[in-house]
Amino acid sequence: MSDQSRPSRTAAVIPAAGRGVRLGPGAPKALRALGGTPMLIHAVRAMAASRAVSLVVVVAPPDGAHEVKNLLDEHALPERTDYLVVPGGDTRQDSVRLGVDALPEDISVVLVHDAARPLVPVDTVDAVIEAVRDGAPAVVPALPLADTVKEVEPGAPGEPEPVLGTPARARLRAVQTPQGFDRDTLVRAHGTVAVSGEGATDDAGMVEQLGAPVVVVPGHEEAFKVTRPLDLVLAEAVLARRRANDGF
Repeated sequence: MSDQSRPSRTAAVIPAAGRGVRLGPGAPKALRALGGTPMLIHAVRAMAASRAVSLVVVVAPPDGAHEVKNLLDEHALPERTDYLVVPGGDTRQDSVRLGVDALPEDISVVLVHDAARPLVPVDTVDAVIEAVRDGAPAVVPALPLADTVKEVEPGAPGEPEPVLGTPARARLRAVQTPQGFDRDTLVRAHGTVAVSGEGATDDAGMVEQLGAPVVVVPGHEEAFKVTRPLDLVLAEAVLARRRANDGF
């Protein structure tokens, strides 16, 4: 930290205003239970597990901020961290911006984390924060791809699609969250990149559009996104193994 008189504080913003339709009907994805606890609470705890994170901002559905606030109050969360719930917008991009707008002035490092990545280990969170503090404007945790990837020409549903090419797998990474940012860079990205269609789903991609550098740190296989029913099965298994190992 260059200016010792002004310590760098870190906050995490968790956009949780979406409905998460891919997991099927029912409760919004972030409120689905995982090991008996809503996925959102796991994600909040994962951010608060880092000693560097002094504030977690949850961006709730506009009509559900009160419900989410009650949810946070009902669950044991680390007491050294502050928690704030703000109503979100129509898109994820809007919701992240509203979360960032709610941050106190002394926050200089901002994490943006998917509520649907409830099991990210604290070492990954810390590695992202450390890289931002070391001077990177934007940092994403990422993993090499297990699968070969093909670029295709999208066709009609159910129809075979022609392959256009096979990118070299060694140069590709699957990106996870939390993504970490120098606050000023993230604010500039949200002020510059207009919302088009459903808006940006990748804040680092918005920073790339500014021409600012984005770097990658190693991700973790347990930071996967719970999107489909099979992911929920895997998440339950990871949680059960952790509980057996940690005895909590």
